[in-house]
Amino acid sequence: MTMARQRPTLEAVARRAGVSRATVSRVVNGATTVAGPIQEAVRRAVRELGYVPNQAARALVTQRTDSIALILPEAATRVFSDDQVFPGIIRGVSQELEAAGKQLVLMLAGSPAGHERVERYVTGGHVDGVLLASLHGADPLPSRIVRAGVPVVCSGRPLGDITVPYVDVDHVGGVSRAVRHLLDSGRQRIATIAGPQDMVAGIERLTGYRRELRAAGGHPIVAYGDFTRESGLLAMRQLLDDAPDLDAVFVASDLMAHGALRTLRQAGRRVPDDVAVIGFDDIGMARYTDPPLTTVRQPIQDIGRELTRMLLRLTADEPTEAPVVLSTELVLRDSA
Repeated sequence: MTMARQRPTLEAVARRAGVSRATVSRVVNGATTVAGPIQEAVRRAVRELGYVPNQAARALVTQRTDSIALILPEAATRVFSDDQVFPGIIRGVSQELEAAGKQLVLMLAGSPAGHERVERYVTGGHVDGVLLASLHGADPLPSRIVRAGVPVVCSGRPLGDITVPYVDVDHVGGVSRAVRHLLDSGRQRIATIAGPQDMVAGIERLTGYRRELRAAGGHPIVAYGDFTRESGLLAMRQLLDDAPDLDAVFVASDLMAHGALRTLRQAGRRVPDDVAVIGFDDIGMARYTDPPLTTVRQPIQDIGRELTRMLLRLTADEPTEAPVVLSTELVLRDSA
């Protein structure tokens, strides 16, 4: 019977390096007070023995887990659908954490039970900080995490009374440019499919549409969706019923715009000849719709990167600027 190889211990490293166990512990945990030659002797012994620190024990000493939680209060079916906003944010976060030698813990909280599970995990000392994205309404989760003393940064300005650092994009300015483009193109009956009004992105994109349209003397024509393709399809049907003479529509997400394009095609409306369409996000799909979608590009991966940089500064007790608002860009394609 073959015996399993015993895992090297701190004591074994200490014997190999000719130093005390306490000295090995200080070197492994990143102390800078140990003399250079001794540090090198310890590191050499670690390499030769293949010693791997016990992360649980290390966390007790350093009060650090080297783990960061990214919490998305959404169901898994939404996060892992073909909506490329969430994957883009996750890529940006993971790239920054990998560069900093930190571990990403992705947590979904799409139900009350999920909220409770996530809150217990985070406040139990398992992570050094929390990134929150896709918040709905005055979600109590940010304030509960803050009260537990865990650093928090949000993607998007949180609703309610809670004040935490956040990273967002210029929703209002981006939508204003989109609506202005439609007006300058001669469109006169411009409708919108707005996003959910319990999210800052939905609220501010509708604000940008109304502000620009009213400044031009137009009258808002609004239907609502939830940022999904199906909701865009249904909302476009409602708009055609409510305002059959519309000649343009700003849609608050590219997925909803994809649904809207399908409805317009089924109704025999040509895009952009009869109805111009502009979306928001510039996910990969936008280049391959029929016709390719004019849209407002938000820097999705940069959001994840900025969130992570801000949180890492907070966890290191460094000053951080807040909020950070990133620019958007109108990308012209064939739909408008």
